[in-house]
This record gives sequence, C-alpha cells and structure tokens, in this order.
Amino acid sequence: MEHSNFIRTIIEDDLKTGKHDHIVTRFPPEPNGFLHLGHARSIIMNYTLAKDFGGTFNLRFDDTNPVKEDATFIDAIQKDIEWLGCPWDALYFASDYFETMYEKACLLIQKGKAYVDDQPAELIKATRGDLKTPGQNSPYRDRSVEENLSLFEAMRSGEFKDGEKVLRAKVDMASPNMNMRDPVIYRIQHAHHHRTKDDWCIYPMYDFAHPLEDAIEGITHSLCTLEFEDHRPIYDWVVRECEMESTPRQIEFGKLKMANEISGKRFINALVNDGTVDDYSDPRLVTLSGLRQKGVPVAAIHRFIHSLGLPKSEGETSLQMLEEEIRSELSSSPRIHLVKDPLLVTITNYPSDGELLTHAADAEETIMREIPFSNQVYIERDDFVLEKPNKKWKRLALGIEVRLMHAYFIKAESVVTDESGQIVEIKATYDVQTKSGSDFNERKPNGNIHFVDAKRGIPITYTEYEPLLVENADRSQSLESILNPDSIKTYQAVVEPAALTLPGPYFQAIRSSYVMRDSERAFHRVVALRSSFKG
Repeated sequence: MEHSNFIRTIIEDDLKTGKHDHIVTRFPPEPNGFLHLGHARSIIMNYTLAKDFGGTFNLRFDDTNPVKEDATFIDAIQKDIEWLGCPWDALYFASDYFETMYEKACLLIQKGKAYVDDQPAELIKATRGDLKTPGQNSPYRDRSVEENLSLFEAMRSGEFKDGEKVLRAKVDMASPNMNMRDPVIYRIQHAHHHRTKDDWCIYPMYDFAHPLEDAIEGITHSLCTLEFEDHRPIYDWVVRECEMESTPRQIEFGKLKMANEISGKRFINALVNDGTVDDYSDPRLVTLSGLRQKGVPVAAIHRFIHSLGLPKSEGETSLQMLEEEIRSELSSSPRIHLVKDPLLVTITNYPSDGELLTHAADAEETIMREIPFSNQVYIERDDFVLEKPNKKWKRLALGIEVRLMHAYFIKAESVVTDESGQIVEIKATYDVQTKSGSDFNERKPNGNIHFVDAKRGIPITYTEYEPLLVENADRSQSLESILNPDSIKTYQAVVEPAALTLPGPYFQAIRSSYVMRDSERAFHRVVALRSSFKG
C-alpha cells in the first residue's frame, strides 16, 4: 500500500535538502489510561514514517504528572504497542530528564525569561485575558534573577505547599496566542512518582517538558494532533530559549475520531467502575486491548489507518471502515456451520444411521472436512416461518423445499409446538436424488440454508458484541441514556465437529459472520460477513 501523506512529503524534502540525514520519530503517551483506536494512528504513522526512511522510532512515557499516572498503564501500553506490531528502537521516560529540565528552567531564570509567581492558579487564569483583551502582568513578573533562583530552589527543596508558587515563562502577556501569555512551566506537587519516588516535589508542565524531551532525544519530526497547533509557538520558544542543540519540528495532523464510539478515558472509566463493561479490554470498546480481545487482526488495523492517511483536518470515521478491512483479512478463514439459535428438524424418511459428507473448508479446497448428517439436524430458527411467506422468502416454510448446504433438499411437512405454542420441532422429508454434488436439476430449491447435525454437533456458547451506544446517539445526553441495552448477546449454539479441529482461531460461519474460537466450547463474532451500514 502506498503510504502517501503531507508529512511524508515534508520528510522527503528534509532528507533531499540535507536538513536531516536520519529521521527520528516517537510516540509519547502519558501513562494515565489505556490506548484506543485513535492512538493507533499516531503509533502506526510514527513507526511507519521512521522505518520507511531507515530511521528510529522511540517510545517515550510522558510521566510528568504523578497524581494521575501509574505503572499499570505503562505495562498495558507497552503490551498494546507490541501487539500492534510497532516495536520501538528505544524506550524513554520523561522522568529521565527531570534534572536536565530543572537546569533548563534555571537557565531561563538566569536569562530573565522565567519567574516565580505567588499568585494562586485561579488568579493567574483570571488575569490571562481573552482573545480580545490582553493579559495583566503578574506583580511578581519583575522579580530579580537572584530572588527567582532562590525561590525556585526552595520550591524544589519542598519548602512550599502545593499551589503556593509556580514558575512561569516570561514571554508576552499581550500575545494573541493565549499559550504565549507567560505559561506556567513548573508546579509544586507533593506526590509519589512511580519511578523517581519522592525525589521531586516540583514537576514540569507539558508545554515545557515536551519540547525538551523531543530535543534531548533528537526527534526530527514531532507529530501531534491539531489541538496542539496553537502550542507550536511555545514549543519553538522553549527549544530556542533553552538553547537546545537539536531543533525538532512539530507537525500537526487530524485526530482520529470514531463516530458513535466511546474512547474518552473519563467515559471508559465510568463504564468500568459501574460494571457496564468488564474492564478496559472488553471487546465492545475500541481500546487496543478491547480490539485484541475481540480478535481484530493487526493487519486490518494497519490497512485501516493507512487508508485514512494523515489529514490536516479532523472528522469522524465510521467503524464500518475498519470492519471492511477485517472482512478482507479474514476472507480466507476456513468455513464452518454454526447455528446460533437452533431449531430441531427431524427428517422422517431419512435412514437413522446417517452419513459423513466430505466438503472443503477453504476456497482453495486444500482443507477438507467431514460434515455429519443424520435424520435430525438443527437449523437457524430465523430460517423458518410458519405463516405462508411472500415471494421474496428464500428459506424454509411449510410445503416449501430448500437445500441444506452440502447435503440434500428437504421439505417442511409439519411442526411440533410446546404448551406455550412455540415451535420446538419441524417434521420434514428429503429427496435422496438431490445430494450435493449430484447432477440433479429437475427443480430448484427455494434457497440454501446451513445446518448442524443434531446427534454429532458440538454445543457451544456463542457471543455477539454490538455497539455500546444506540445508533446515532445524541452525545449531549447522559451516557446512561444512550447506552445500548443489547450490546452483548449470548446464545447456546451448536457447531459442526470440524470447528474444534480445523487449524487457526478464525472461521467463517457460513451465511453469518467471521468468528473466533475462544476455547473448545466458546466462540464469538469478530465481524458480520456483510456490512449492516445503512448509509
């Protein structure tokens, strides 16, 4: 697949002009949650761009906020990226650079480019102004270099409480870019850090830490989503004023947003906490661990991401696009008969001993399997109607003949019902001349339906995962009101015996879906054979 995008063009030009002779990219997650499909765009694109040009791809944990971060997320993120097939060349942590960042902050103070501010966060926010009104200078903005250095050192030593003081960059309180109005670059947090323990009680803010991390690692192209476009001036300012040897270039692209899907950490946490989903790897979520649990092939995710490219704008993408790639990837999976809602059919004129029907499980006919058939089989309940059907009905009904795939024509003659009136059995007859593979052509059946032998079929649990949100959910409403009450459906189903012995975990359940074998007696749907998208 040709991976063309505007960032690739930038890199090609940088190499051609000699600006860079080695490309270095990175994926810099904050370890405060689980990765989702939106992150896959950044991971795959950063990895692909580096590798296509013989460059280096780094994984860096932006662990500058100990209050929200945890080692559990670090392990989960690494597992997700490894599964995604994007191995990193080097693993770094922002906390590796805390001492360097502190020194660079001191350099800014020495240059008169940073100052310690005693104002509370609320007042700092209130005096920043707005898009029409310039900000107001802090009364502490003109402190001497010596006083600022002394106060900043005291902040590091733990002499002040959380929020009592901050370090701000001295840029321009009248700048039309709000991010340039003396942003806070260090805050006090007396919190235990998962790596540095209690060595630090001051931590750098994102707009200060991130450009330094990129520069320290020699990142050539720092790719980020459009929400950081307005942060690019402060990014460049930090690199320049901190006199970094390496000058990375920040480039923004459109964030991948999935329509009608839940990906926000806050919402996912709520679903996990109230038991709506099992955990972060629930197959109904678009977290990477959820997609892995569902059985989504990694190759399908890569093709999906590359098909979307790296747009300069943002827009919602339907999960249907990924599902098409999943179907393409699983199209060669062995075929099996799986009946998810079994209805018994007794063929009254068929010999009770039964037989084995030999048929291919794959399109190339390299995998053959034996399909048991006897005088009792299961069909899908939805494949039969008691009332006289219309002309478009191409399945079984009383007095109508269909072919059981790979077997014979059968005709429904009567039904057996229970005390409630529900059909529990169909009485049918078959025509011995119509065996699959014969040259019988005297008449055509009303359709072809699949089956599983009732005597030798394997009972299984079969699960189908549906979207967590109702169709066209109004996201302005509460999450509880737009949740799909039928997002998970479990059936007591039956499969042909070959489903337990054919190679691989993936199968094409004939006429239904691509499924994954979880265990010997449990299967679940990965994706339907055909899209249900209504356009």
